[in-house]
Amino acid sequence: MPFPFTHVLRGIAIGSVEVVPGVSGGTVALVVGVYERLIAAASHLVSAARASTDVLRGRGAARARAEVARVEWSLVLAVLAGMVLAVLVAARLLPPLIEAHPVGTSALFFGMVAASVAVPVLELRGVRGVREWGLVVVGAVGTGLVTGLPPGDLTDPPLWLVAPAAALAVCALVLPGLSGSFLLLALGLYEPTLRAVDERDLAYVGTFLLGAVLGLAFFVKGLQWLLLHHRRTVLALMAGILVGALRALWPWQTPDRGLLAPDPGWPAMLGVALLGAALVGTLVVVQVRMGPSTGAHARGRDGHDSRVVHDTSGETAHEDVRTRRRAAPPVRRRE
Repeated sequence: MPFPFTHVLRGIAIGSVEVVPGVSGGTVALVVGVYERLIAAASHLVSAARASTDVLRGRGAARARAEVARVEWSLVLAVLAGMVLAVLVAARLLPPLIEAHPVGTSALFFGMVAASVAVPVLELRGVRGVREWGLVVVGAVGTGLVTGLPPGDLTDPPLWLVAPAAALAVCALVLPGLSGSFLLLALGLYEPTLRAVDERDLAYVGTFLLGAVLGLAFFVKGLQWLLLHHRRTVLALMAGILVGALRALWPWQTPDRGLLAPDPGWPAMLGVALLGAALVGTLVVVQVRMGPSTGAHARGRDGHDSRVVHDTSGETAHEDVRTRRRAAPPVRRRE
């Protein structure tokens, strides 16, 4: 099974930002072109877990094995390896850097997320109509309100709180624009989670992973269905969420997340933000030139373009049944 090094690099990029409050790993996955493939892989794993109950019912494990076989393992394992490596390193290196240069790091990530808004807009080929603009506004306002929440403070959180917090955070990880780290910070679990990873607290980390897996199982199937059947709606909402996420990354804020006016050093911070935007812009251009990595376009049930996700065997993993039926040639009987 191939294990492309480029996928490891993508995983490193995704994992690195997951420890930064306000920056979403889902955003980076969208930028580097593996977002929908990872969603499809996660969906197959969830389906395999559900199908494994067939064994207890005496129906065998054929359905579970079929779902596992449809997972693009070369992508998933490579990205996971990169993410684990990045989280272990970033959990030690990034917090001191952010603490020493809070304005500069915020400006860098502000520019990166601002440029990321172009990704769903390009997928939409432009926001159209009042409805889609309304979705952008709703996503931006809702995310702005959430990211304006003041941080919580828990020194030693109980494990019963860690699991549901992890489930909520992983949903934010999956959805571009919302930051799992930011939600952990708002709940007061950000620093305890980093400390648990750094100190190898297996009880805490195990509980966190259990909550994350359960949250992923409930969320990813619904998101994949929405991407398949209401793609333009989801992408318009994602664009708004990315815009709203900029509120959390505004470089000048009070400890309670109150917004401040720029200080006299703002021209330098503008340059840092433009550097971050240029980095993301370069990644987007490279991804476009490499070609689509999530499959071919199809017509969704709402009449708009939908992306068809392919598995490793080259067969279509998800497509609109109605489209397939319309495209099927008529069957002629032999006289």
